[in-house]
Amino acid sequence: MKKLAYIFLLLSFACMTNKVPHSSQFSETVFDKQGHRGSRGLMPENTIAAMYKAIDLGVTTLEMDASITKDQQVFLSHEPFFNHEISLQPNGEPIEEAQEKSFNMYQMDYAQVIKYDVGLKPHPRFPEQFKKAAVKPLLSQVFDSVIAYCALTGKPVPQFNIETKTLAKTDNLFHPKPEAFVDLLMAVIYSKNMAPKVIIQSFDIRTLQYLHQKDPTIKTALLIEDFDKKPFALQLKDLGFIPSIYSPAHQLVTALLVKQCRDIGIQIIPWTVNDISTIKALKKMGVHGVISDYPNLFSQL
Repeated sequence: MKKLAYIFLLLSFACMTNKVPHSSQFSETVFDKQGHRGSRGLMPENTIAAMYKAIDLGVTTLEMDASITKDQQVFLSHEPFFNHEISLQPNGEPIEEAQEKSFNMYQMDYAQVIKYDVGLKPHPRFPEQFKKAAVKPLLSQVFDSVIAYCALTGKPVPQFNIETKTLAKTDNLFHPKPEAFVDLLMAVIYSKNMAPKVIIQSFDIRTLQYLHQKDPTIKTALLIEDFDKKPFALQLKDLGFIPSIYSPAHQLVTALLVKQCRDIGIQIIPWTVNDISTIKALKKMGVHGVISDYPNLFSQL
């Protein structure tokens, strides 16, 4: 009885918002294989080379992170500063962890950003990662490069799952406020006619809320941290609309959570799953896809 009441609460909320996606819009035959930051376990993260590797391995979606420079360029980076684990200064010197936040890319023009290398330093947590010189690319360059590479190799163009890297406490310090961030991001997406191919994901519901008001046709994904124990229905209530995708840390996924998502027509795509046994268990549980640092694992499904 409690389970039925809970599902009724979810369905009632969906009806009130008039934003129930029809489950028929989701393909049950295609398991969404998402390469995290392209293919972080195998190639330098959020680089064009990482995207190419993921495409070679047959991903259906390229997952990536967007940040903004001082001159309002949208580029790929998980942090708005040069992370000490992956970055080398223009003179080849490493960046110390205690100093990394002073290398704030929101205070740099893009011409300065590309003077730093993010592909040669051995990654302490991903020893299999192939090392090669790389810079943080513009989102527009990623779109162009991926489309050209797919045409060259005869592979289908994947989706692009783009995370907005914003936090309320760092507004105007490491990034613009959500409205300005989303406007800059979507301007690139519209200019490249990529709206049908993108998903915008975020832990910061402010960016999703603004985007949904601005263009409700864009697919959205609500990211949920592993420490977030708030009930599913309340997370959706806080968001204020039904997203296309619910994307929790994989440790949070249960059979009940999968059923709740399916009952109201939301895809559930957990992150970041880096072993084949867990991927198989989640797939058997009924998730619509997974995000992994190692897209080479997908060949074992």
